[in-house]
Amino acid sequence: MKNFVFVSDFDGTLTKKDFYKILSDEYYKEEIKDMYNNWQNGEIRDVDYLGYIFKNVKRNEDEILEDIMKISLDPFTKQFIERINALGGEFVIVSAGTSYYIEKVLKMQGIGDVKIYSNRATFKNNGLHFALDEKDEFYSDIFGIDKEKVVKKLRSKYSKVFYAGDSRPDVKAALEADLVFAKGKLVNLLKEKGKAFIEFNNFSEIIEKVEDYLRE
Repeated sequence: MKNFVFVSDFDGTLTKKDFYKILSDEYYKEEIKDMYNNWQNGEIRDVDYLGYIFKNVKRNEDEILEDIMKISLDPFTKQFIERINALGGEFVIVSAGTSYYIEKVLKMQGIGDVKIYSNRATFKNNGLHFALDEKDEFYSDIFGIDKEKVVKKLRSKYSKVFYAGDSRPDVKAALEADLVFAKGKLVNLLKEKGKAFIEFNNFSEIIEKVEDYLRE
């Protein structure tokens, strides 16, 4: 059994730009402006907004793969995961996006054997369609996957839990972690909750902090 687990969000945390933003900026322009504002105001669920972007993109599977290749992964990711494993820990990805593109990005970078908790999606009708299971133990009707439930499950298996995230779906999961690394919108969201965290820009900045915490 591993001593600790490092849980990381994918879009915007391990990557420079969310995949839905890559698609929406390239193919949707003004048509989704009102929908985006309604989503930001909480009037539209995450799973419905992202679901709309993914399924209506009007790209064949090869073209979507080209879009996936535009995802810029933190260049330190592979080295970071290897270091976590060497320290006796496990690296886990949790994402309210979909494993469809996460798996492909990791494979392109030569990264294997990483557990991914994310929403399933299938390609059909020139788009990606969520395939959610309401009976799944980690199901969320807002995000598709409940990151907090995932972290609570992992907490029962590991002595220490680290978490890295950047946005609203990460808040409750971060509150369950021993040490949190935050960027983007998550910074102010955690300040509002009074949760301690370490702000970061990329993963090369935080491996030493993980090691220091493990030595305490």
